[in-house]
Amino acid sequence: MTEPALKLVQVEKTFGKVRAVDQVSLDVGQGEFFSLLGPSGSGKTTLLRIIAGLETPGNGRVHVGGRDVTRLPPYARGIGMVFQDFLLFPHKIVAENITFPLKMQKLPASKKKEQLDWVLGLVRMEGFENRYPHQLSGGQKQRVALARGLVARPDILLLDEPLANLDLELRKEMEVEMRRFQAELEIPFIYVTHNQEEALTLSSRMAVMHEGKFEQVGAKLDLYNRPNTRFVASFLGSPNHILGRMKRVENDIAILDWKGLDLRIPTPSNSKTGDKIDYFLKHEKILIQPLREADLSRGKNRFECTLRDIIFKGQHSDYFVVLKNGEELVGSVAVDPQSLKIRQTVEVSWLPQDGDAFLAENN
Repeated sequence: MTEPALKLVQVEKTFGKVRAVDQVSLDVGQGEFFSLLGPSGSGKTTLLRIIAGLETPGNGRVHVGGRDVTRLPPYARGIGMVFQDFLLFPHKIVAENITFPLKMQKLPASKKKEQLDWVLGLVRMEGFENRYPHQLSGGQKQRVALARGLVARPDILLLDEPLANLDLELRKEMEVEMRRFQAELEIPFIYVTHNQEEALTLSSRMAVMHEGKFEQVGAKLDLYNRPNTRFVASFLGSPNHILGRMKRVENDIAILDWKGLDLRIPTPSNSKTGDKIDYFLKHEKILIQPLREADLSRGKNRFECTLRDIIFKGQHSDYFVVLKNGEELVGSVAVDPQSLKIRQTVEVSWLPQDGDAFLAENN
């Protein structure tokens, strides 16, 4: 069996009474682009710093390429790191900033020059080696930070929200570039972010963190389309949240009382009549049509409602509708906003299995 590039075994870290990382175990394979996704304070940056050697775990082990590196200093781990704030030395030129990690390796000047030339070509910064950071654009600074993380040819590259300080256009450009770097180098990239779009764009696999623990780990499409926990369902995709009470079950489909409307949902595990149920429905799953063109397919949830607002966002529009029970839903649809009008009566519909149902926390 191939040894994982990174193996975490029951890693823990506390700060006072706060358990920032709580018994986390993980295997990351060679050549994976793996993302740690979660809200602020979930423990993802602390975990990344433990992998890098910038924090020492209270318990647990960190293995890189089969080596136990838990107590090794950062420079002895074969790991590169890229920080959110670039952390470039303002008084040093680009070449000096990039080659700074090579100082601890005591390489001959010819070897340093060889690795500098290689990484400048990789990040497309040839000709900039004698400039100072203040002479660079934001995107160029980010490339220098990436080059510094890669110049020692690490076994793993760690990235802590590296695109957070770039504007939208630069972020999109760097997402493409980061995928190129990772594909060319064929080493694991472990990427920390709270930005769902970045994680879903870049990753092959990902973990959603919450309160120091992994809620779910797996392929990104599995997490997005088949969340295992209430938190992952509520977090990924920023879905509509519907709270109702279980009325009955008909052929594995539960009927939920949603403030006077009957809603068909998948039957949640361990649920029974009378239980409060959380149902999460992503915006893109909702079909919105004029009432006269309504889909008459049986088995769907179908509700008449009033179109309250439309927000055009380019490739799609967000439609805000109010149902007869006074509740509001948001649907994101690639529809010409001129085809529907505000205050128009429309119908929304979706299949029960288009959403994810869980027992509510306060039953």
